[in-house]
Formats: sequence, structure tokens, C-alpha cells
Amino acid sequence: MTRAIITVVGKDTVGIIAKVCTYLADSQINILDISQTIVQDYFNMMMIVDMSRCNTAFDQVSDDLYAIGSTMGVQVKCQLEDIFDKMHRI
Repeated sequence: MTRAIITVVGKDTVGIIAKVCTYLADSQINILDISQTIVQDYFNMMMIVDMSRCNTAFDQVSDDLYAIGSTMGVQVKCQLEDIFDKMHRI
């Protein structure tokens, strides 16, 4: 299984979850776990996803999600789980 961590942070607006999840579904990326909160109008979401059925290169998925976030004024980052784990052990 190829797992990735997707984070979304920014000012809350209508459709953030819908746009990100629609892209994931269209790309055959399965959401394994999701957590989202809104704190004083700021949106924060973290997802763990399974990319093993996705036919799109990881770098392209990451760029696409970044672009989706840019259109909504939020920051979307996508990292492979093993890199995410190593970064947070330092």
C-alpha cells in the first residue's frame, strides 16, 4: 500500500472538502482516515490516503492538489507517509 498524508490549512470557505475529495475520488485515491477542524474561521484538515490504485504520478497529484488549494485560498500539501514520518522524527 502506498500511503500519503494530505494537509489542508487556510481561511474557511465553502467547498474545500468537496473539491479535494472529488479530485481524490476521480484519481482512484482512497481516504483511509480524515480529521478536520475549524478554529476561529481557519480550516485545518489532515487525511491519510491510499494511493496504490492511482495511475497518476505522485508529483502530479501533489501539484494538482496544490493548484486546487490555490484556487480556494488554502494551502494543500501532499507527502508520502514514509517521508512525513522521517521529517517528524528529527
